[in-house]
Amino acid sequence: MTEPLGPELTSIRSPRVKAARQLSKRALRLRARSFLAEGPQAVAEALACDGVVSQVYVTAAAHGRFGRLIDQATQQGAAVQAVSGDVMAELAQTITPQGVLAVCRFVDVPLARVAVAASRLVVILANVRDPGNAGTVLRTADAAGADGVIFSDASVDPYNSKCVRATAGSIFHLPVVVGTPVAATVAALREAGMRVLAADGRAGQSLDEAGPRGLLSGPTAWLFGNEAWGLPADVLALADEAVAVPIYGQAESLNLAAAAAVCLYASARAQRGQ
Repeated sequence: MTEPLGPELTSIRSPRVKAARQLSKRALRLRARSFLAEGPQAVAEALACDGVVSQVYVTAAAHGRFGRLIDQATQQGAAVQAVSGDVMAELAQTITPQGVLAVCRFVDVPLARVAVAASRLVVILANVRDPGNAGTVLRTADAAGADGVIFSDASVDPYNSKCVRATAGSIFHLPVVVGTPVAATVAALREAGMRVLAADGRAGQSLDEAGPRGLLSGPTAWLFGNEAWGLPADVLALADEAVAVPIYGQAESLNLAAAAAVCLYASARAQRGQ
């Protein structure tokens, strides 16, 4: 049975609302070590990780639709607060909020958690700045069975609200590393036995050639660069080999998220012997 909610919070000037709203800013997220996950899917995925959710804000209408989520949050010890539609609109980062939002503790892990011999497929994001692209790559990595995604120190914050939404809950599924320098990341993964492949549209070999050469079947870390200018020469030099996604039609190139999907699934299939 769904537990009844307490008194509804109606003031957008409430200290609790202001504190949660501040998590839209990176510096304040870092200070609080917390971020916002918006919508029933994201909240459900966060609650599947026991101890991640600290607070939940919910409207009366959403409580009627997602009562089980609210009960689960309560059972885990999260503070549940009923809020008005105006307060939810103030907290949410979307135009049409779905009425439920969670304050979550950071979930990132040290690089040493991912740079281990057991890892077979890892993503390194180098200078990736667009949160939607980064979140979509993380979601794709999750779908492809990757063992972790590493956001380099020059990449977007994975806890950016747009990035969190783009992951569709995958930020809670696989290890995420934040803020490590690319050179140190590559060195650690190579020491763990991984081949580092750079996705580069200018590379002299394509995925079609890399597969038969056996480059994709072993433990692999894929290095993806900035949406506009790709990987600079000094970062490309860190990789063992550069590989291009083949273009069979007349398109000039693929965007970052599409290219990452092609590369990661090529590796996943090769590693599964297909």
